[in-house]
Amino acid sequence: MNAYQIYQSADPALISDLLTWLRAEERDLYKNTVGSLAQDRKLRPVFVQKKSLPDQFTWIHKTLKLKSTDMMGEHLLQLWFMKGQEEILVTFCDAMGIEHDGKGSVEAELPEELDGDKSKEAIDALLAKFDAKLVTAYLHVFNLQKDGGWDCITSALESDDRLKLA
Repeated sequence: MNAYQIYQSADPALISDLLTWLRAEERDLYKNTVGSLAQDRKLRPVFVQKKSLPDQFTWIHKTLKLKSTDMMGEHLLQLWFMKGQEEILVTFCDAMGIEHDGKGSVEAELPEELDGDKSKEAIDALLAKFDAKLVTAYLHVFNLQKDGGWDCITSALESDDRLKLA
């Protein structure tokens, strides 16, 4: 699943959480994102900036559902998980035995293969601590880090009824 497809499938409340965090913690990036998305749609940024905040979020979410914004959408998701959702990264990396910097940032290369049993345990650990929609979004974003993703993560996303974006 590509980033734009994550935005297409995700619960709007999850995307609202992402955008609320982005606007509060990365204000310049939020403004640049609005500008870039407006430009992609051949609009002036002021068109979006004049909207109420809920309407801005709705417009941004709608625009991130487009294939043309896939790269930007993926970047926003990665940033949100790296800076705004560190605990989920740490929990997953610890459960998988992936070395990280204590904040969930992997310092070496991600492994080519992941242990299926460990991944099931890691997913259970994530679901015990975090909202299932957030976990599902994280697993989709994590799976984007390798061409074709990891088979055990892909399989879990396809078969585990707890892992739904909407």
